[in-house]
Amino acid sequence: MSDQPESAAHRPRDLPDRPSLRHSKLEAKRRLAAGEFATLHDAQLAVAREHGMSSWAALKGHIAAAEAANGHALAQVRWVFGRYGAAGEAGWTAPNRDELSEHFTERLLTRVPPQTMAAILAGIAPRLHEDLVVLDADSLRLHAKVADLVVRAAVEPEAPHRLDALQVVPGGAPATDTRVARPPSASAGPVPGQVPGLIEDSYTDLGLVGLTAAGDTGSGSVPEVWACSRGWADLEQNLPLSPGHRFPAYTITTLVTATAVLCLVADGAIALDDPVNARLRSLRLADDAVTVRDLLSHTGGVDSPPPAPAEEVADVAAVLGPVAACSGPRGVFAFSHAGYTVLGQLIADLTGTPFARAATRLVLEPLGMADSWFPERAPAEPDAPRGYRLKEDGTFEPEQLPVAPFQGASGLWSTAPDLVRFGAGWRTLLPADLATEAQRPQAQQYDSEAEIGLGWLLRRPLDRAGHAGSGPSSSVSLITSLDTDRTSVVLTNRQVPVEPMNARLIRLVFEEITSRGGRGAGR
Repeated sequence: MSDQPESAAHRPRDLPDRPSLRHSKLEAKRRLAAGEFATLHDAQLAVAREHGMSSWAALKGHIAAAEAANGHALAQVRWVFGRYGAAGEAGWTAPNRDELSEHFTERLLTRVPPQTMAAILAGIAPRLHEDLVVLDADSLRLHAKVADLVVRAAVEPEAPHRLDALQVVPGGAPATDTRVARPPSASAGPVPGQVPGLIEDSYTDLGLVGLTAAGDTGSGSVPEVWACSRGWADLEQNLPLSPGHRFPAYTITTLVTATAVLCLVADGAIALDDPVNARLRSLRLADDAVTVRDLLSHTGGVDSPPPAPAEEVADVAAVLGPVAACSGPRGVFAFSHAGYTVLGQLIADLTGTPFARAATRLVLEPLGMADSWFPERAPAEPDAPRGYRLKEDGTFEPEQLPVAPFQGASGLWSTAPDLVRFGAGWRTLLPADLATEAQRPQAQQYDSEAEIGLGWLLRRPLDRAGHAGSGPSSSVSLITSLDTDRTSVVLTNRQVPVEPMNARLIRLVFEEITSRGGRGAGR
């Protein structure tokens, strides 16, 4: 063994204080592209050895250990993305609460239960495989990007440094696509004077392809519905968006399903506190004690399989199995797609007709929702717009709007005006006491101001009820006044949070209606 100093050409290079696997990957790809190596494997091995590592796997392990020691938030986020990034692969199962409790604080798991976490993260699994780009971080906090998503995370200061906050939302570069520079507009009904300005500002601020807002006039026994659209239903075909375009309603479907169940309760077909298993025919719940009220209020503890894009509606029993699992505690709010899927099957079993037909007869037709339906397959133009995602370069990439495999949980497709008709009129389908019960708090949600009724998400201090939903390429929000049933709806063909815009919309419209003496008093 030589006692001569190692030459500079062969001395291992020190890794930076905060080593980056992404940087090492890019370096290997750059050197491969430059013709320095024949294969990517050779380039990666050379990079590893230049840093004193025997293999690429050893380099990755060293970087992971450095991240765990110096970037606890980053290490936990990498675990989350690795675990949920495999969703959809053969044999994958969502982590249960015990596994999650090793990486998430109890406070976070109470606010976002395992079923909800699986629904969110498994739905974006393909994007979680892409490189995580750190924008700003210290040992306890992380601000990063992955694909077109913005990631913010924080961990508890004490070991084992579990995640106490995690946010993964659409983001990325501002929209620079020139095709949306001069968007067309369309309207129907008596649009309040301040609405077009709000839509124009929101269209630009949120970086959208298409946006529709709708509401009711707030006067008369059957308030007139208005709607205003801006942008495009299809950029590739230069097709403007109109108020008549149908969007997936996502979890707003649960409000229609809940109303259909309450119609059957009003008819005496079933009672709110009846055990669900007593009336199910096609499948059963693992817990015989779960009641109709439990399922309506998301407190039945029914396990939800991770959602996955589908080409057509699924058979409920084939997906949930002959016995739907109920591992969650009864009486604790945890949003459950499976619970509402079971309610859809209960409606079918009680009426002797398929869920879609029964819900149409009980809810859609009486409210005049002629442009709403439960498709077996995802519709395309001219019925529905095309969905879009914003790429890193600021341009829009088209995506197919998927059909929901479970109709009772998220299978409704509707227009903004039709959703307003539902929000303003659902109460007329029920006896007054039953309608009041639907918006009476049944359980607490994640904070002191949020509660759950029979389907309705409630914020009583703000006089608000409603629901928001989103999928890979569109978003929807419905808000009603608890006091007046005044309703506003926002739809867009990109997955972005639109609830804040809708909250501003209903406040603005309420102020305008009140100023001119419209419907402002309670029922």
